[in-house]
Amino acid sequence: MSKRIRVLVVDDSVLIRHMLTEIINRFDDLEVIGAAPDPLVAREMIRNLNPDVLTLDVEMPRMDGLDFLERLMRLRPMPVLMISTLTERGSDITLRALELGAIDFVTKPRANVCETLEEYAEEIAEKIRAAAQARLVLRTPVITTEKLSADAILPVQPPRMPGETEKIIVIGASTGGTEALKEVLMQMPASSPGILITQHMPEGFTNSFAKRLDTLCHLHVKEAEHGEPVQPGYAYIAPGGRTHLLIKRIGNKYFIELNNGQPVNRHRPAVDVLFRSAANCVGSNSIGVILTGMGKDGALGMREMHDTGAYTIAQNEETCVVYGMPKEAVLAGGVDEIRPLGQIAARIIAALDLQKQAGFRPAAGTSEPR
Repeated sequence: MSKRIRVLVVDDSVLIRHMLTEIINRFDDLEVIGAAPDPLVAREMIRNLNPDVLTLDVEMPRMDGLDFLERLMRLRPMPVLMISTLTERGSDITLRALELGAIDFVTKPRANVCETLEEYAEEIAEKIRAAAQARLVLRTPVITTEKLSADAILPVQPPRMPGETEKIIVIGASTGGTEALKEVLMQMPASSPGILITQHMPEGFTNSFAKRLDTLCHLHVKEAEHGEPVQPGYAYIAPGGRTHLLIKRIGNKYFIELNNGQPVNRHRPAVDVLFRSAANCVGSNSIGVILTGMGKDGALGMREMHDTGAYTIAQNEETCVVYGMPKEAVLAGGVDEIRPLGQIAARIIAALDLQKQAGFRPAAGTSEPR
């Protein structure tokens, strides 16, 4: 039997510590080696037990959870999975935790906690496994269900020939994606074409995430709304946990469509759904980007975009927190080039210029070695 992933649980609630311990220990490859009621106790347990992964509550006594995380990442970097309360304040703290280096988070509602944690048992285990394998990226904080394919939401259709030259950019991301998206969007000019984004995120977090990005970017960033027109200079983020994000064409204009159909690849919103809608409606006038994340969501949709003439870019392994989704997109044959995170915005801008040349395809050697 392979070595178990050793987990330290940190939460001020006795009930939550007990529940998380019981949930984690039911998986053969996971093991809780200790549970701490606050960061000061956790500090000693980390020193003595050397866990592989830490689960950390965001609101802690004796020392603020963010202060503890910041010190931990500076003095003893390790994979951290946040356990976050589903409130506006909780979402802001969680986003800050991701900026400080936490790998991912699980929501913890104020009511029916036991029931909800039981429902999330598989997700908790999956995220602990991903955290254990994740690449730690130490950042300088910026100041200020059933597996289905996209067929369940919309069928593949031949793309319509565009009646104009308006471009659309679509981006998909999961684990590690909040910080990766921030880096890409902060480098995009205010004159960018409309950008549609699917980031795997639970309900209640994407609005705070969009508002946070809006204060940092030249672009306007907002949570997507059904029926609104896609405008240049705007980035639209799929509402977390509620609906799939699609692009719809009416005449020569593009509009946002939010679809509450079944989860695809266990996600709603799903990257495959967004990418397929871009393949169907925008075709060669679109640019697809897939960033860090675990799983396969987006791989088939990116291949569909590529096959309609869209230009496609994947984040490279070295800069991904989890090289899952980009890797699968490369293996599916739908990626034109693979780039480090810091170069992706520049490559999008270059591709927008190059797409003006009819039939543009990258010359051999423009991608990193795969």
